[in-house]
Amino acid sequence: MGQAERTAPVQQVDLTGQVCPMTFVRAKLHLEQLGPGEAIEFVLKEGDHMRNVPRSIKEEGHVIEAVRREGERVYLLVRKSE
Repeated sequence: MGQAERTAPVQQVDLTGQVCPMTFVRAKLHLEQLGPGEAIEFVLKEGDHMRNVPRSIKEEGHVIEAVRREGERVYLLVRKSE
């Protein structure tokens, strides 16, 4: 599998309208639907979202492959653990 295929997310999920702790709960539900090794991109807001969600994702054993900022939005590319 090429690098481009490996990093392409299967979907993008906008979590900017969620309030913590529901932000991570929603992210976790989406991750549970993926197969091992699949990627997903979450759209988050700066602040509590970015303090809590990445930490919780890592604690679950998943890998954050990329972080991209565009204004107040942060795009988090996450690969589900295998």
